[in-house]
Amino acid sequence: MARQQTTREWWDRCRGSHELFTSQIVLDEAGAGDPKSAQARLDLLEPLALLEISEPVLIFTRKIIDEGLLPVDADRDAAHIATATIHRVDALLSLNFRHLVNVSIQTRLRRLAIREGYELPAICTPEELMDINQ
Repeated sequence: MARQQTTREWWDRCRGSHELFTSQIVLDEAGAGDPKSAQARLDLLEPLALLEISEPVLIFTRKIIDEGLLPVDADRDAAHIATATIHRVDALLSLNFRHLVNVSIQTRLRRLAIREGYELPAICTPEELMDINQ
């Protein structure tokens, strides 16, 4: 509950300081669940630029899974990472501590990204990206 509140606070106070993007994967996740809540989430995401799920994104997603960096059932998490990496975003915001905001996994992901000629974005929580001076 506290993390959700911090995320709302970041969205209200800090999002204007960043260029925000989303992907179809995020939209699919946001659109799931309670229809009223899902629509509210989709309404917030609607104005954001949509990052393409291109062939390089799919290839990098597959490499993340094939190399065992994330389990097969975490393919959407791998796709989030691949999309952000291929599109060279600065940071990927997440509250997923199991597969995304996980330093051990990020270390291995960074090695893969470098080997493939990419730079892994910072993967962090909204709280970590919050400017305390705002």
